[in-house]
Amino acid sequence: MQEGKVSPEELLGEGRTIQFQPIGYSMYPLFVPGRDQAVVAPVRDMVPRRGDVVLYRRDGGILVLHRIWKRRQDGFYLVGDNEHKIEGPLRRDQIKGILVGVVRKGRYFSVNHLLYRCVSGIWLWLRPFRPYLARLVSCCKRRR
Repeated sequence: MQEGKVSPEELLGEGRTIQFQPIGYSMYPLFVPGRDQAVVAPVRDMVPRRGDVVLYRRDGGILVLHRIWKRRQDGFYLVGDNEHKIEGPLRRDQIKGILVGVVRKGRYFSVNHLLYRCVSGIWLWLRPFRPYLARLVSCCKRRR
């Protein structure tokens, strides 16, 4: 890290909200690389729940933005919106922030918006079927 630069974890630890462009396609279609931005707030004393998108640090690894699939006594289980493999258990101390909004094409929308909650809930419920849906979409695109 360059001198003078503050890490996202430090900013969140100071109680500040951060905004950044996620890299990669693990959270597609919620985030399109190069277009959308995530607005992440500190978790503080809040206990993240199923369906929340959280920023967490893998042990000895990178910061990742994924959705909570389930919460159990042994930790949190997470999955990307464009993935079907569940990661976990993750400890509570690995979770650094929680998604509070998305900036798409310059317009902000809150994750508390009813439409967002409904669509993300359906998408989470469809997790076991995503590989089949992806193949179906791919097949339909090839036939065009």
